[in-house]
Amino acid sequence: MSPVYALAAGALLGALLGLPYGFLGLLTLPLLPRGSRGYGALGLLLVLLSLALHPDPWAGQLGKRGVLEGGYRNGILHTPKGPIYPELYPRPDAGRLRVSGRVARPKPPRNPGAFDLPGWLRGKGVTAVLEDARVRAHRPESGLRARAQARLAEGLSPAAARLARALVLGDRSALAGDEKAAFRRAGLAHLLALSGLHVGILVGFFLLLLYPLGRGRYLLALALTLGYLALVGPSPSLVRATLMAGVLLLLLFSGRGTAGAGPALALALALQLALTPHAVFDLGFRLSYLAVLGLLVFLPPLMAPLGGVPRALRYLLGAALATLAAQAATLPLLLDAFHEVPLLSPLANLLALPLVTLFVPLGFLKLLGAAFLAPALNLLGSGLLEIAGRFASGPKLTWGAIGPAGFSLYYLALLALALGLYRRLSRLRAALLIALAVLLSLLPRAFPVLEVWQLDVGEGHATLIRAPGGVEVLLDAGPPWAEGRVRRALSALGVDELDLLVLSHPDRDHAGAAPGLLASVPVGAVLTSRFYPEEDPALQAAREGNVRHLAAGYGDRVRLGPLVLEVWNPPPAAPPEENARSLVVRVRWQGRAVLVLGDLPKRLEDGLPPLPADVLVASHHGAENGTGERVLEQTRPRVVLVGVGKNPFGHPSPKTLRRIQAAGARAFRTDLSGAVRVRLSP
Repeated sequence: MSPVYALAAGALLGALLGLPYGFLGLLTLPLLPRGSRGYGALGLLLVLLSLALHPDPWAGQLGKRGVLEGGYRNGILHTPKGPIYPELYPRPDAGRLRVSGRVARPKPPRNPGAFDLPGWLRGKGVTAVLEDARVRAHRPESGLRARAQARLAEGLSPAAARLARALVLGDRSALAGDEKAAFRRAGLAHLLALSGLHVGILVGFFLLLLYPLGRGRYLLALALTLGYLALVGPSPSLVRATLMAGVLLLLLFSGRGTAGAGPALALALALQLALTPHAVFDLGFRLSYLAVLGLLVFLPPLMAPLGGVPRALRYLLGAALATLAAQAATLPLLLDAFHEVPLLSPLANLLALPLVTLFVPLGFLKLLGAAFLAPALNLLGSGLLEIAGRFASGPKLTWGAIGPAGFSLYYLALLALALGLYRRLSRLRAALLIALAVLLSLLPRAFPVLEVWQLDVGEGHATLIRAPGGVEVLLDAGPPWAEGRVRRALSALGVDELDLLVLSHPDRDHAGAAPGLLASVPVGAVLTSRFYPEEDPALQAAREGNVRHLAAGYGDRVRLGPLVLEVWNPPPAAPPEENARSLVVRVRWQGRAVLVLGDLPKRLEDGLPPLPADVLVASHHGAENGTGERVLEQTRPRVVLVGVGKNPFGHPSPKTLRRIQAAGARAFRTDLSGAVRVRLSP
């Protein structure tokens, strides 16, 4: 093994393990070739030393209130003590910020698909947030960066100016939300993140511009690249690209020629982790390195058969294969983070990359005073936005969140494919390894389970039931503001359509998000009680979307594949109040049962027949007037789920919680635990 690869391997191991466990990485050194072990140990120790020299600056400040001041950019406040994330909505513009609040640890996501704030901050090297933050003073950004933004925008249309700030200065916050979404849905989001593409374009432009200077152009190009990094800010992908470019430029200046891209990538990895070990947890860092690795590994063998192809066609095929090679290495990360990958992204990149290759250097020239380039930038910007808009609605591969086992099996198959392409394994053995990974990924389907998710929708209710065979039932949708939260949870769980949406009653905390879900998620049918008002917004949305409406009452049954839904309330002569007419639904599957009480009052629970169930969803968010002794005695649940959030009503009632405990069941509350998952085997 090359020493630089061992150095990178040791640095990567140290960053992943961290302190104090990183020293255990020394036990893995015998796995390296004898001559490389010292370099592996050096990389590991450099990263651990960096971690030891930069301890958590907020460890002794947790829970304390105070006033902090510093430079504010991309949501992070850089104070003399250390970086911190002030919880400010909406975010102020970049600049100088003085803010008060309480220091705390970031809270983990409370639902599948929710934004992982602790994970995002960990990748930025930020360990604390400022809760209850209040802005005391704010001075907008000034200086060189502000002047660069103003000069870049002169003479440009608003849309082209926003795109120029993103592509040239790395300021994606300037883009409108629908513009960023269009680039992401088209598979062009990587163009908006300054990376190797942008650095490669600029370095090539610098070398061409400085060609008369001879070998000295390499040092000057390096200086300009470092200045560009200082101007736009050190994102992980841009630091990686700058380090790689720096290694290559220094070797060219010394007359030693270009180093292989593989050693340059490994050296950049080792240096970056030695400087910022936390970057290993940044999604952009991982995507950047894996994309380059995918290009280095897969592009040469894929391009080899194209030697006799005409040059123009070879360029087109090479661009498409480069996109496929990069996506092959990053696919599970993209699916895990965004739950979809555009299938037409190779074609979109083929059309967009030439425009970006022109846009970036022309934008840089405009920064230097070439105002006459504004019309060309307007034209190129319009073309890029048009391509993103056209491809945003293309077909997509959708997927839910991916666990450690899924990542391991995918990269096992990818490793087998690479070894087969380079003839390190026979094609038969490579195919067998890939088939093994696929079979192991399908193994869980041989052991079917019923999944019950009590989603955290604050003071509201939403229960998702997932049966083998892809049957998905959502019982209530939560309050109106929770529509995005529920939709993201469905996406993260791989639910691209609902077979049935059950609305227990029209209260906003149960059905408020239903109209939005019906407009954004395919739904097979909506089930309500016969008393449900026809003019309710949820039923109006169902009619507008041509979604079938089923009205049910006491004793009715609905069969959905392996599931049977039994309705046990309301009876034909139900009292007039809404809670009394709330649907009570029991879902049965292979000897298991889940009973959802809606908001049924305790005084009406006596009208229910004995309904044994493994899981009981408490009535009315655990209110005192629901989930009484009789229903607990007759249901005999092992688990009781309580969908509840901050409220002025005292939900869940301590009396109700004591009743649940006395019945021998365990209560799980979404206000304490976030979303709760229960898995039931047959």
